[in-house]
Amino acid sequence: MNEFDYIVIGAGSAGCVLANRLSEDPAHSVLLLEAGKDDRSLFIRMPTALSIPMNSARFSWGYWGQPEPGLDGRRMDCARGKVLGGSSAINGMVYVRGHAADFDQWVGAGATGWSYADCLPYFKRAERWMGGEDTYRGGEGPVDTCNGNNMRNPLYEAFVAAGEEAGYGKTEDYNGYRQEGFGPMHMTVRRGERCSTDLAYLEPARKRSNLTVVTEAEVDTLILSDQRVTGVRYHRRGQACVANASREVILSAGSIGSPTILQRSGIGPVAILAEAGVEVQHELPGVGENLQDHLEVYFQYRCEAPITVNGHLSWWAKLRIGVQWVLTKTGLGATNHFESCGFIRSRSGIASPDIQYHFLPAAIRYDGRAAFSGHGFQVHVGPNKPESRGTVRISGPNAQDEPRILFNYLATERDRADWRSCLRLTREILQQPALDAYRAEEIQPAVDLSDDEAVDTWVRDNVETAYHPSCSCKMGAADDAWPWSIPSAVFAASKDSALSIRRSSR
Repeated sequence: MNEFDYIVIGAGSAGCVLANRLSEDPAHSVLLLEAGKDDRSLFIRMPTALSIPMNSARFSWGYWGQPEPGLDGRRMDCARGKVLGGSSAINGMVYVRGHAADFDQWVGAGATGWSYADCLPYFKRAERWMGGEDTYRGGEGPVDTCNGNNMRNPLYEAFVAAGEEAGYGKTEDYNGYRQEGFGPMHMTVRRGERCSTDLAYLEPARKRSNLTVVTEAEVDTLILSDQRVTGVRYHRRGQACVANASREVILSAGSIGSPTILQRSGIGPVAILAEAGVEVQHELPGVGENLQDHLEVYFQYRCEAPITVNGHLSWWAKLRIGVQWVLTKTGLGATNHFESCGFIRSRSGIASPDIQYHFLPAAIRYDGRAAFSGHGFQVHVGPNKPESRGTVRISGPNAQDEPRILFNYLATERDRADWRSCLRLTREILQQPALDAYRAEEIQPAVDLSDDEAVDTWVRDNVETAYHPSCSCKMGAADDAWPWSIPSAVFAASKDSALSIRRSSR
């Protein structure tokens, strides 16, 4: 069977939702294509094991960026999910909706209907918050959110108290009325298990006879007929396949996959397509442009008290944690360990917080290795509104050709200045009396933060990606953007549909 009403490309954070919602109507036949495999692995389902799937070739595309001019030529990894659930199956599970002002800014750019007030009902519909439904949180949705182990480690509360002592206040719910301040952090975990979009949306829909899920299906190109997308070419286990859509093809392959599929299909900037040897089907200059990402660093300290996760990194301790989790879905295995956080403004005169904190009662890297011997804690921090913009571009006409990813980190003076403020404010917070009983030697940054050049050098050498690439298929009213009314690139396949890839259809 290769004829469907709808074809959804990518079973990730968006694709699983779309497959579920479209297949609710038994009259619609839906094909969901995913390049990866299923997510039944214990390492995906166990929240504390998040560093394993993120660094696994089985579950991640393993992308690497180009040498970054602003980072002295460093190349950054760009882990993206290649599995049912997409990046929601390999990410850190942190649940942050964003500030209301961010959504309202989209409206100012022409994305009518995407204000915070417009989006809030859908946030609530998606969520099952541990505290139950209220004005801002959902209580009956498919995606479970909670606070992990409810900040049992005293370091979490000490970090929140330090933020209050520094003058930033406390927020009981940063996804609710007030984002700004310090308080508990939320994660997408259901009864001790990662709640990916596969678990939340796709698993309940898999029993429907009108939904076909094909894994290990890597999309080559979209099929165009008279400037309309009518189907998809993909390969699976060495075999070339074709699927046709009578209604729509929905491209939800993420910030790297979506623009590269479009470009391979001849949709994008003319010069980029020509360089890659791809015939132009539809000129759309914005495809692959406007790429953005958040950077972060770790402030790390030795801890005076033997209460950190670093005391549980031996093989036998990990085994004990794993056995408890398998049997009961509780304990240190049931949390991502980011259980307290903070959002602050770097300076007066800005409308909303632009610095974000994740606190961790451990000194550890994203690959799961201890940062140093002994007990320690760290806070992940970085400016969350960078100006710098990058690109995603194909290097050739085939799906196997590695994409060229350039984030263009720290390209503007404001971005560099924001980092200086960020580090200075962070050290001030971490020196507050609330942490005196725990804070010992500062491991990093351990540089003179009053010296701009020293700060800039340390940042260039030590920043890491926060794994938030976005915006490469721009939404809005500009000439380089997709029609504002849709969250993904959606292409009509039938003549009676209102939406096509024709620019004149806006």
